[in-house]
Amino acid sequence: MAATTTSEIKFVVELDENRVPEKLLWTAEEGVAKAEEAKAIMLSIWNSKAQETLRIDLWTKDMPVDEMKLFFHQTLVAMADTFQRATDDQKMTDTMKDFCDYFAEKLNLTV
Repeated sequence: MAATTTSEIKFVVELDENRVPEKLLWTAEEGVAKAEEAKAIMLSIWNSKAQETLRIDLWTKDMPVDEMKLFFHQTLVAMADTFQRATDDQKMTDTMKDFCDYFAEKLNLTV
């Protein structure tokens, strides 16, 4: 059996007195990031046993709405790319990308 290794990704959320995120920091053990600041995090975790997705959606109270719209658009595009790599379903990937274009158009995003 081959030896395995582990890698840790850590999120730190600083909250205000009302438990609203003020600051988000993340660290990737393998040197990608060390206490890097972020304005938003969307994390999806698949629970195979329950056949459901668990989510963590956080954003700081000073996240500008225009940046949130861009964040969503870029996340949707990334999800389409990931879907393509995971399923090799080009037809649905194209449909998802069409929606991404529609989303950007409706929000007047310059992409």
